[in-house]
Amino acid sequence: MKKAQTKPVACYCRVSSQGQKNDSQRSEIRRWLRGNGIAANAVEWFEDKETGRTLQRPAFNALQEAIFHGTVKTVVVWKLDRISRRQLDGIQVLADWCDRGVRVVSVTQMIDLRGAIGRMVASVLFGLAEIEFEYRQERQAAGIRVAKKRGIYRGRKKGTTKAQPVRVLELRDKGLTAGEIASALDISPRTVFRYLEIT
Repeated sequence: MKKAQTKPVACYCRVSSQGQKNDSQRSEIRRWLRGNGIAANAVEWFEDKETGRTLQRPAFNALQEAIFHGTVKTVVVWKLDRISRRQLDGIQVLADWCDRGVRVVSVTQMIDLRGAIGRMVASVLFGLAEIEFEYRQERQAAGIRVAKKRGIYRGRKKGTTKAQPVRVLELRDKGLTAGEIASALDISPRTVFRYLEIT
């Protein structure tokens, strides 16, 4: 009986909701794979559409199992916060992977983690990621407070994932800046500018 081929390189992608796509993550990771001469048949993809605030994610659990059985030797991610949004969880995961001899590569942060030094660097990066996540939530809340104070915040309609361009235009006409609109509607400034271009 022919033994199943193991794939030593695991590429992990994560977005936070079903409506989001991971195309940009896959593109950056593929570029790194090509640049490092890693063949497609040596790679297995693990993809989640779950929040990074928990480790209980289907694809992540499958990745953990592959690492436990020793079939994965390298994990490639777009950014370390794809693994976890919580500093303690992220450090514990990476410490376990490093102890098992797994190499962890973050392609956009241009870091290659392994061993004790890898764990130390990861702890700092996860801490910064958690601070940025909390700061982003504070900015969003501040934007909503500004919009409510001006009497122009209605929130996101049920069942929608993005603000409509007309809503962005309405807030712009009310005097809000692009940053305030982005925070109030929970979209990126880039999306705000794109909506303003098409309205």
